[in-house]
Amino acid sequence: MLIEELAREIIRRFPRDHKEKDPFKVLISTVLSQRTRDENTERASTKLFKVYRTPEDLAKVKPEDLYELIKESGMYKQKAERIVEISKIIVEKYNGKVPSDLEELLKLPGVGRKTANIVLWVGFGKPALAVDTHVHRISNRLGWVKTKTPEETEKKLKKLLTKDLWGPINGSMVEFGRKVCRPVNPKCEECFLKKHCEFYRKRGKER
Repeated sequence: MLIEELAREIIRRFPRDHKEKDPFKVLISTVLSQRTRDENTERASTKLFKVYRTPEDLAKVKPEDLYELIKESGMYKQKAERIVEISKIIVEKYNGKVPSDLEELLKLPGVGRKTANIVLWVGFGKPALAVDTHVHRISNRLGWVKTKTPEETEKKLKKLLTKDLWGPINGSMVEFGRKVCRPVNPKCEECFLKKHCEFYRKRGKER
């Protein structure tokens, strides 16, 4: 099977629906998601957005006002400072609107390529390929790429996949990476991609 066909199958088997589409809420939720589990992010985001809904709201507060609301996301003091700082910049520099340009998003404090691409895809519906540890690991295990960094993986995958796959592949690979192609003790024997997987073939030879 072609890489593109395999990618479509991953998306079909591990669909991920993004309920929140507002670019600002997507941006802040992605900041909260750093180094924590999805359920923690969801709880923290829900609590935060019940009280503060816009960049204007959050630009007026002190970071410590957010501590209790986002505590479950972990590293909450650092994240609170970042959220307030980002909100102030969006209000002052972008008239309260999240920028829809990759380079402008990357200028925001604490926003890397993964976060920026998620905002572009989920918040603005633009073709953007977010590469996190799951996408990077799985793409290398399958043999689709031979890369050392997520940035390299992003560049390679953009050449291998059509634009309609760029957005959805991230969420689907995250689910696939948590349930099957795990960082430690991957469930290779029950994986539907084992016939097409370089990592699986190498493991077989080593046994």
